[in-house]
Amino acid sequence: MPIIIDAHEDLAWNILTLNRDYTHSAFETRKIEANSPILTHTDNTVLGWEDYQSGQVAVVFSTLFVSPERRKLGDWDTQAYKNYKEAHQRYRSQVDVYHLLVDKYPDKYQLIRDGKELKSVLQHWKNPQPGHPVGLVILMEGAEGVLKPSELEEWWFLGVRIIGPAWAGTRFCGGTREPGPLTEDGRDLLHGMAEIGMTLDLSHMDEIASREALDEYRGPIIASHANCATLLANYTGNRMLSDEVIKKIIQRNGVIGVIPALPFLKYDWKKTDGRQDFTLDSLFAGHIDHICQLAGDSRHVGLGTDFDGGFGLESSPADVDTIADMQKLTPILANRGYSQEDMELIMGGNWLRTLQENLPA
Repeated sequence: MPIIIDAHEDLAWNILTLNRDYTHSAFETRKIEANSPILTHTDNTVLGWEDYQSGQVAVVFSTLFVSPERRKLGDWDTQAYKNYKEAHQRYRSQVDVYHLLVDKYPDKYQLIRDGKELKSVLQHWKNPQPGHPVGLVILMEGAEGVLKPSELEEWWFLGVRIIGPAWAGTRFCGGTREPGPLTEDGRDLLHGMAEIGMTLDLSHMDEIASREALDEYRGPIIASHANCATLLANYTGNRMLSDEVIKKIIQRNGVIGVIPALPFLKYDWKKTDGRQDFTLDSLFAGHIDHICQLAGDSRHVGLGTDFDGGFGLESSPADVDTIADMQKLTPILANRGYSQEDMELIMGGNWLRTLQENLPA
């Protein structure tokens, strides 16, 4: 099996909001949460350390995610903020979650802040003995926790290597369901990020803001988790990527992580529709193929599952029970004419190249 690198998982949000323990397997967590209020708020988990092991998931872009109060999911949602100071505090608490996780379970999780730490994690996965640490690359989703650009050095020191300026609209730019261009604060943020060497994540940025950032940002650019708008019939939102933006990301040598969530694969899908008729082959693989066709090669697409990011088992394709099942993509891609090298790039190699090129030595 090829190594998997997953470019988007909201682990800290789940740990703080739902008290999920990612040293457990997904099966163990489901047993613990059975008949609990948690399942009235979100889906059953598809993530756990044993599932990472069986699926060869070696590296995860682990997010810092908090939402503005206006988009709070309910009284149970503890990770919403009323103002920028509160956003800063909540983001900082989520960084602490990752540091505590790796300090307490160094055999299971390790932070990746530079090339040396990346190499160490991957070298461990080459050993035949069972049980490998999962490398965590910290990604800040939405940047309201950054009170001013001069603070970026502090976030870098804490391990943040990737920042997406938007989730909903922020003071930096328009975001999902809240359109708008880059603001002056946004341009200042991007300038500070480029000076430090951070990677810019276009996911959730409004189309206009994304185009501006692609023209102006001189540092590395990715979309950690976003699908192809042109493949979603009747799609009218600003969350998915237009072909124009995809082509510009490709031109900038970026990588796009594709999401297997059914609402992002079939625009009118609802939970009442069930998942039995929708598979990785019938929906998900088409988004991978579309990006490859636009690029003319397989070097600009990867996985950005967003598993446990507001959706899990009940909103995943029928042939996905845990993240380990993403390995089912390899025969699907092979049947579509992709080579072994292509599959290795898509499953993790493209994200690996991005990390190797952009993490400090």
